[in-house]
Amino acid sequence: MAAMAETGSVLLDEAGRLFGDLFASAEARLAAERGEWPEAAWRRLEEQGFTLALVPEAKGGAGLRPAEVWPLLRLAGHYALPLPFAETVIAAALWARAGGEVPAGPLTLAPALPGETLRLDAAGRLSGRAHAVPWAGQAYIVASVTDARGKPVLALLPPQKEAGARRTLGGDPAPDLVLDGATPEALRPASASLSLPHGWLALGAHMRAEQLVGGMARALAYAIEHANTRVQFGRPIGKFQAVQHMIAEAAGELAAATAACDRAAPFFDEEEGVLDAAIAKARASEAAGKVAEVAHQVLGAMGFTREHPLHFTTRRLWSWRDEFGGEHHWHEMIGRRALAAGGEALWRLLADRPEGVMDEAGEAR
Repeated sequence: MAAMAETGSVLLDEAGRLFGDLFASAEARLAAERGEWPEAAWRRLEEQGFTLALVPEAKGGAGLRPAEVWPLLRLAGHYALPLPFAETVIAAALWARAGGEVPAGPLTLAPALPGETLRLDAAGRLSGRAHAVPWAGQAYIVASVTDARGKPVLALLPPQKEAGARRTLGGDPAPDLVLDGATPEALRPASASLSLPHGWLALGAHMRAEQLVGGMARALAYAIEHANTRVQFGRPIGKFQAVQHMIAEAAGELAAATAACDRAAPFFDEEEGVLDAAIAKARASEAAGKVAEVAHQVLGAMGFTREHPLHFTTRRLWSWRDEFGGEHHWHEMIGRRALAAGGEALWRLLADRPEGVMDEAGEAR
Protein backbone atom coordinates (compact mmCIF):
# COMPACT_ATOMS: atom_id res chain seq x y z
CA MET A 1 0.00 0.00 0.00
CA ALA A 2 2.91 2.36 0.72
CA ALA A 3 4.24 1.87 -2.81
CA MET A 4 0.83 2.69 -4.28
CA ALA A 5 0.54 5.81 -2.12
CA GLU A 6 4.00 6.99 -3.22
CA THR A 7 3.17 6.41 -6.90
CA GLY A 8 -0.09 8.29 -6.49
CA SER A 9 1.60 11.23 -4.77
CA VAL A 10 4.19 11.65 -7.53
CA LEU A 11 1.50 11.33 -10.21
CA LEU A 12 -0.72 13.96 -8.60
CA ASP A 13 2.17 16.37 -8.08
CA GLU A 14 3.12 16.18 -11.75
CA ALA A 15 -0.50 16.41 -12.89
CA GLY A 16 -1.21 19.36 -10.61
CA ARG A 17 1.63 21.37 -12.09
CA LEU A 18 0.50 20.59 -15.62
CA PHE A 19 -3.22 21.15 -15.02
CA GLY A 20 -2.55 24.46 -13.33
CA ASP A 21 -0.42 25.63 -16.24
CA LEU A 22 -2.66 24.54 -19.13
CA PHE A 23 -5.36 27.16 -18.65
CA ALA A 24 -3.68 29.71 -16.41
CA SER A 25 -5.40 32.61 -18.18
CA ALA A 26 -9.09 33.36 -18.37
CA GLU A 27 -8.66 34.12 -22.07
CA ALA A 28 -7.62 30.51 -22.79
CA ARG A 29 -10.63 29.17 -20.92
CA LEU A 30 -13.06 31.51 -22.60
CA ALA A 31 -11.63 30.62 -26.02
CA ALA A 32 -12.34 26.94 -25.31
CA GLU A 33 -15.89 27.81 -24.28
CA ARG A 34 -16.37 29.67 -27.56
CA GLY A 35 -15.63 26.45 -29.41
CA GLU A 36 -11.90 26.78 -30.13
CA TRP A 37 -10.36 23.34 -29.63
CA PRO A 38 -7.30 23.78 -27.35
CA GLU A 39 -4.99 21.60 -29.42
CA ALA A 40 -1.76 22.62 -27.68
CA ALA A 41 -3.19 21.87 -24.22
CA TRP A 42 -4.47 18.49 -25.36
CA ARG A 43 -1.11 17.52 -26.87
CA ARG A 44 0.64 18.28 -23.59
CA LEU A 45 -1.74 15.98 -21.75
CA GLU A 46 -1.14 13.19 -24.24
CA GLU A 47 2.63 13.63 -24.22
CA GLN A 48 2.69 13.22 -20.44
CA GLY A 49 0.74 9.96 -20.74
CA PHE A 50 -2.05 11.01 -18.39
CA THR A 51 -4.82 10.16 -20.87
CA LEU A 52 -3.75 6.49 -20.90
CA ALA A 53 -3.36 6.18 -17.15
CA LEU A 54 -5.74 3.19 -16.86
CA VAL A 55 -4.71 1.48 -20.10
CA PRO A 56 -2.54 -1.66 -19.53
CA GLU A 57 1.18 -1.28 -20.16
CA ALA A 58 0.99 -3.95 -22.87
CA LYS A 59 -1.22 -1.57 -24.87
CA GLY A 60 0.96 1.48 -24.36
CA GLY A 61 -0.60 2.87 -21.20
CA ALA A 62 0.58 3.45 -17.66
CA GLY A 63 -1.25 0.41 -16.26
CA LEU A 64 -2.28 2.16 -13.05
CA ARG A 65 -4.96 0.87 -10.68
CA PRO A 66 -8.34 2.60 -10.43
CA ALA A 67 -7.59 3.70 -6.86
CA GLU A 68 -4.55 5.57 -8.20
CA VAL A 69 -6.40 7.19 -11.09
CA TRP A 70 -9.68 8.37 -9.58
CA PRO A 71 -7.77 11.09 -7.62
CA LEU A 72 -6.32 12.22 -10.95
CA LEU A 73 -9.85 12.85 -12.24
CA ARG A 74 -10.62 14.62 -8.99
CA LEU A 75 -7.65 16.89 -9.63
CA ALA A 76 -8.88 17.59 -13.16
CA GLY A 77 -12.17 18.66 -11.62
CA HIS A 78 -10.27 20.91 -9.22
CA TYR A 79 -8.78 22.77 -12.19
CA ALA A 80 -12.05 22.62 -14.19
CA LEU A 81 -10.23 21.56 -17.34
CA PRO A 82 -12.24 22.52 -20.45
CA LEU A 83 -11.15 19.28 -22.13
CA PRO A 84 -12.55 15.71 -22.31
CA PHE A 85 -9.72 14.47 -20.12
CA ALA A 86 -11.76 12.42 -17.65
CA GLU A 87 -13.87 10.98 -20.45
CA THR A 88 -10.74 9.93 -22.37
CA VAL A 89 -9.20 8.20 -19.34
CA ILE A 90 -12.34 6.12 -18.78
CA ALA A 91 -13.19 5.43 -22.42
CA ALA A 92 -9.61 4.45 -23.30
CA ALA A 93 -9.50 2.01 -20.40
CA LEU A 94 -12.83 0.45 -21.36
CA TRP A 95 -11.82 0.01 -24.97
CA ALA A 96 -8.36 -1.37 -24.17
CA ARG A 97 -9.69 -3.81 -21.57
CA ALA A 98 -12.19 -5.06 -24.15
CA GLY A 99 -9.28 -5.87 -26.46
CA GLY A 100 -9.49 -2.85 -28.75
CA GLU A 101 -6.68 -0.61 -29.96
CA VAL A 102 -7.09 2.84 -28.45
CA PRO A 103 -7.23 5.50 -31.20
CA ALA A 104 -5.06 8.59 -30.91
CA GLY A 105 -6.72 11.77 -29.70
CA PRO A 106 -9.56 12.44 -27.28
CA LEU A 107 -12.30 9.92 -26.49
CA THR A 108 -15.66 10.24 -24.80
CA LEU A 109 -18.57 8.21 -23.45
CA ALA A 110 -22.14 8.18 -24.71
CA PRO A 111 -24.40 8.36 -21.64
CA ALA A 112 -27.50 6.17 -21.66
CA LEU A 113 -30.21 6.04 -19.03
CA PRO A 114 -31.85 2.64 -18.46
CA GLY A 115 -34.34 2.11 -21.27
CA GLU A 116 -32.50 4.38 -23.72
CA THR A 117 -30.64 1.62 -25.55
CA LEU A 118 -28.59 1.98 -28.70
CA ARG A 119 -29.22 -1.04 -30.93
CA LEU A 120 -27.15 -2.67 -33.64
CA ASP A 121 -28.96 -4.52 -36.42
CA ALA A 122 -27.74 -7.60 -38.27
CA ALA A 123 -26.19 -5.40 -40.97
CA GLY A 124 -24.05 -3.58 -38.38
CA ARG A 125 -26.01 -0.30 -38.40
CA LEU A 126 -27.01 1.58 -35.26
CA SER A 127 -30.39 2.94 -34.30
CA GLY A 128 -31.26 5.19 -31.41
CA ARG A 129 -30.23 8.45 -29.80
CA ALA A 130 -27.44 9.39 -27.45
CA HIS A 131 -28.22 12.38 -25.25
CA ALA A 132 -25.70 15.05 -24.23
CA VAL A 133 -22.55 13.26 -25.38
CA PRO A 134 -19.57 15.24 -24.04
CA TRP A 135 -17.27 16.56 -26.78
CA ALA A 136 -18.92 14.38 -29.43
CA GLY A 137 -17.69 16.60 -32.25
CA GLN A 138 -14.04 16.37 -31.22
CA ALA A 139 -13.65 12.90 -29.71
CA TYR A 140 -14.03 9.25 -30.63
CA ILE A 141 -17.15 7.91 -28.92
CA VAL A 142 -17.30 4.68 -26.92
CA ALA A 143 -20.91 3.58 -26.51
CA SER A 144 -22.67 0.64 -24.90
CA VAL A 145 -24.77 -1.04 -27.59
CA THR A 146 -27.14 -4.02 -27.77
CA ASP A 147 -26.43 -6.19 -30.80
CA ALA A 148 -28.92 -8.09 -32.97
CA ARG A 149 -28.78 -11.09 -30.58
CA GLY A 150 -29.51 -8.93 -27.55
CA LYS A 151 -25.92 -9.09 -26.26
CA PRO A 152 -24.11 -6.01 -24.90
CA VAL A 153 -21.14 -4.79 -26.92
CA LEU A 154 -18.94 -1.71 -26.96
CA ALA A 155 -19.01 0.34 -30.15
CA LEU A 156 -16.38 2.83 -31.28
CA LEU A 157 -17.71 5.73 -33.33
CA PRO A 158 -15.70 8.49 -35.00
CA PRO A 159 -16.17 12.12 -33.93
CA GLN A 160 -19.51 13.42 -35.10
CA LYS A 161 -18.30 16.57 -36.84
CA GLU A 162 -21.82 17.60 -37.79
CA ALA A 163 -23.11 17.36 -34.22
CA GLY A 164 -25.21 20.20 -32.86
CA ALA A 165 -23.90 23.21 -31.01
CA ARG A 166 -25.45 22.36 -27.63
CA ARG A 167 -23.20 23.25 -24.71
CA THR A 168 -23.45 22.67 -20.99
CA LEU A 169 -23.74 25.46 -18.46
CA GLY A 170 -20.00 25.03 -17.99
CA GLY A 171 -19.41 25.86 -21.65
CA ASP A 172 -18.35 22.36 -22.72
CA PRO A 173 -19.93 20.88 -25.89
CA ALA A 174 -22.44 18.10 -25.23
CA PRO A 175 -24.69 17.63 -28.28
CA ASP A 176 -27.52 15.15 -28.63
CA LEU A 177 -26.81 12.61 -31.37
CA VAL A 178 -29.22 10.79 -33.66
CA LEU A 179 -27.31 7.64 -34.63
CA ASP A 180 -29.89 5.96 -36.89
CA GLY A 181 -27.95 4.28 -39.70
CA ALA A 182 -24.51 5.04 -38.24
CA THR A 183 -21.88 2.32 -38.64
CA PRO A 184 -19.34 1.81 -35.81
CA GLU A 185 -15.68 1.69 -36.73
CA ALA A 186 -15.19 -1.30 -34.42
CA LEU A 187 -17.06 -3.49 -31.92
CA ARG A 188 -15.77 -5.24 -28.82
CA PRO A 189 -17.46 -7.44 -26.19
CA ALA A 190 -18.66 -5.55 -23.13
CA SER A 191 -18.09 -6.69 -19.57
CA ALA A 192 -21.11 -8.19 -17.81
CA SER A 193 -21.40 -5.30 -15.36
CA LEU A 194 -21.90 -2.76 -18.16
CA SER A 195 -25.03 -4.61 -19.26
CA LEU A 196 -26.70 -4.10 -15.88
CA PRO A 197 -29.57 -1.58 -15.83
CA HIS A 198 -27.33 1.05 -14.24
CA GLY A 199 -23.91 -0.42 -14.95
CA TRP A 200 -22.88 1.72 -17.93
CA LEU A 201 -24.23 4.91 -16.38
CA ALA A 202 -22.59 4.18 -13.02
CA LEU A 203 -19.11 4.33 -14.52
CA GLY A 204 -19.72 7.81 -15.88
CA ALA A 205 -21.44 8.79 -12.65
CA HIS A 206 -18.36 7.85 -10.62
CA MET A 207 -16.23 9.86 -13.04
CA ARG A 208 -18.40 12.93 -12.55
CA ALA A 209 -18.53 12.42 -8.77
CA GLU A 210 -14.74 12.61 -8.59
CA GLN A 211 -14.73 15.77 -10.69
CA LEU A 212 -17.41 17.26 -8.46
CA VAL A 213 -15.32 16.64 -5.36
CA GLY A 214 -12.31 18.32 -6.96
CA GLY A 215 -14.38 21.26 -8.13
CA MET A 216 -16.00 21.71 -4.73
CA ALA A 217 -12.58 21.82 -3.09
CA ARG A 218 -11.53 24.59 -5.48
CA ALA A 219 -14.73 26.60 -4.92
CA LEU A 220 -14.35 26.30 -1.16
CA ALA A 221 -10.71 27.40 -1.40
CA TYR A 222 -11.80 30.53 -3.28
CA ALA A 223 -14.37 31.25 -0.56
CA ILE A 224 -11.89 30.80 2.28
CA GLU A 225 -9.27 32.97 0.58
CA HIS A 226 -11.81 35.74 0.04
CA ALA A 227 -13.12 35.49 3.60
CA ASN A 228 -9.59 35.86 4.98
CA THR A 229 -8.67 38.87 2.84
CA ARG A 230 -11.89 40.84 2.35
CA VAL A 231 -12.18 43.43 5.11
CA GLN A 232 -15.50 44.88 6.22
CA PHE A 233 -16.15 46.97 9.33
CA GLY A 234 -12.47 46.83 10.19
CA ARG A 235 -11.89 43.08 10.07
CA PRO A 236 -11.85 40.17 7.59
CA ILE A 237 -15.33 38.89 6.85
CA GLY A 238 -14.10 35.41 7.82
CA LYS A 239 -14.16 36.61 11.44
CA PHE A 240 -17.94 36.98 11.32
CA GLN A 241 -19.84 34.03 12.75
CA ALA A 242 -22.37 33.87 9.90
CA VAL A 243 -19.60 33.53 7.32
CA GLN A 244 -17.79 30.95 9.43
CA HIS A 245 -20.99 28.95 9.70
CA MET A 246 -21.53 28.95 5.93
CA ILE A 247 -17.97 27.86 5.23
CA ALA A 248 -18.18 25.13 7.88
CA GLU A 249 -21.40 23.85 6.33
CA ALA A 250 -19.80 23.74 2.88
CA ALA A 251 -16.75 21.96 4.28
CA GLY A 252 -19.01 19.34 5.83
CA GLU A 253 -20.76 18.75 2.51
CA LEU A 254 -17.39 18.37 0.78
CA ALA A 255 -16.15 15.94 3.42
CA ALA A 256 -19.24 13.73 3.04
CA ALA A 257 -18.93 13.67 -0.75
CA THR A 258 -15.22 12.92 -0.52
CA ALA A 259 -15.85 9.99 1.81
CA ALA A 260 -18.45 8.57 -0.59
CA CYS A 261 -16.02 8.80 -3.50
CA ASP A 262 -13.21 7.28 -1.47
CA ARG A 263 -15.46 4.31 -0.73
CA ALA A 264 -15.93 3.70 -4.47
CA ALA A 265 -12.23 4.15 -5.31
CA PRO A 266 -11.18 0.46 -5.58
CA PHE A 267 -13.70 -0.22 -8.34
CA PHE A 268 -13.74 0.46 -12.06
CA ASP A 269 -16.42 -1.50 -13.94
CA GLU A 270 -16.98 -4.34 -11.44
CA GLU A 271 -20.57 -5.19 -10.61
CA GLU A 272 -19.84 -4.74 -6.90
CA GLY A 273 -18.98 -1.09 -7.50
CA VAL A 274 -22.29 0.00 -9.03
CA LEU A 275 -23.94 0.78 -5.70
CA ASP A 276 -20.84 2.59 -4.43
CA ALA A 277 -20.75 4.69 -7.60
CA ALA A 278 -24.44 5.48 -7.17
CA ILE A 279 -23.91 6.62 -3.58
CA ALA A 280 -20.87 8.69 -4.57
CA LYS A 281 -22.70 10.48 -7.39
CA ALA A 282 -25.86 11.08 -5.37
CA ARG A 283 -23.93 12.55 -2.45
CA ALA A 284 -21.55 14.59 -4.58
CA SER A 285 -24.36 16.03 -6.72
CA GLU A 286 -26.29 17.05 -3.64
CA ALA A 287 -23.22 18.62 -2.03
CA ALA A 288 -22.17 20.47 -5.19
CA GLY A 289 -25.24 22.69 -5.23
CA LYS A 290 -24.73 23.67 -1.60
CA VAL A 291 -20.99 24.31 -1.91
CA ALA A 292 -21.43 26.44 -5.03
CA GLU A 293 -24.16 28.43 -3.28
CA VAL A 294 -21.97 29.11 -0.26
CA ALA A 295 -18.98 30.10 -2.40
CA HIS A 296 -21.03 32.69 -4.25
CA GLN A 297 -22.60 33.96 -1.03
CA VAL A 298 -19.18 34.52 0.52
CA LEU A 299 -17.76 36.27 -2.53
CA GLY A 300 -20.92 38.27 -3.15
CA ALA A 301 -21.17 40.16 -6.42
CA MET A 302 -17.47 39.62 -7.14
CA GLY A 303 -18.00 35.90 -7.61
CA PHE A 304 -20.46 36.49 -10.45
CA THR A 305 -18.11 38.66 -12.51
CA ARG A 306 -16.46 37.32 -15.63
CA GLU A 307 -13.07 38.40 -14.29
CA HIS A 308 -13.12 36.21 -11.17
CA PRO A 309 -12.24 32.51 -11.77
CA LEU A 310 -14.93 31.15 -9.43
CA HIS A 311 -17.52 30.89 -12.20
CA PHE A 312 -15.33 28.55 -14.26
CA THR A 313 -15.65 26.07 -11.39
CA THR A 314 -19.21 26.62 -10.21
CA ARG A 315 -20.75 26.51 -13.69
CA ARG A 316 -19.17 23.09 -14.15
CA LEU A 317 -20.37 21.97 -10.74
CA TRP A 318 -23.92 22.85 -11.75
CA SER A 319 -23.46 20.95 -15.02
CA TRP A 320 -21.69 17.88 -13.64
CA ARG A 321 -24.23 17.34 -10.88
CA ASP A 322 -26.88 16.44 -13.49
CA GLU A 323 -24.68 14.57 -15.99
CA PHE A 324 -24.66 10.74 -15.99
CA GLY A 325 -27.68 10.82 -13.72
CA GLY A 326 -28.50 13.50 -11.17
CA GLU A 327 -28.93 12.97 -7.46
CA HIS A 328 -32.63 12.11 -7.79
CA HIS A 329 -31.92 9.40 -10.35
CA TRP A 330 -29.35 7.75 -8.11
CA HIS A 331 -31.36 8.23 -4.92
CA GLU A 332 -34.19 6.32 -6.57
CA MET A 333 -31.83 3.54 -7.68
CA ILE A 334 -30.34 3.27 -4.16
CA GLY A 335 -33.82 3.21 -2.65
CA ARG A 336 -35.01 0.46 -4.98
CA ARG A 337 -31.89 -1.58 -4.23
CA ALA A 338 -32.49 -1.17 -0.48
CA LEU A 339 -36.15 -2.18 -0.78
CA ALA A 340 -35.23 -5.23 -2.83
CA ALA A 341 -32.68 -6.30 -0.22
CA GLY A 342 -35.19 -5.98 2.62
CA GLY A 343 -35.00 -4.22 5.96
CA GLU A 344 -32.86 -6.81 7.71
CA ALA A 345 -30.27 -6.73 4.91
CA LEU A 346 -30.09 -2.93 4.62
CA TRP A 347 -27.21 -2.47 7.07
CA ARG A 348 -25.15 -5.20 5.42
CA LEU A 349 -25.90 -3.70 2.01
CA LEU A 350 -24.45 -0.36 3.09
CA ALA A 351 -21.75 -1.33 5.56
CA ASP A 352 -20.40 -4.64 4.29
CA ARG A 353 -19.40 -3.40 0.86
CA PRO A 354 -16.56 -5.37 -0.76
CA GLU A 355 -13.27 -3.50 -0.73
CA GLY A 356 -12.52 -4.34 -4.36
CA VAL A 357 -10.51 -7.09 -5.96
CA MET A 358 -7.11 -7.64 -4.38
CA ASP A 359 -3.97 -8.54 -6.26
CA GLU A 360 -1.19 -10.86 -5.07
CA ALA A 361 0.50 -8.03 -3.20
CA GLY A 362 -2.66 -7.39 -1.21
CA GLU A 363 -3.45 -4.06 -2.86
CA ALA A 364 -6.83 -3.07 -4.27
CA ARG A 365 -6.96 -2.92 -8.04
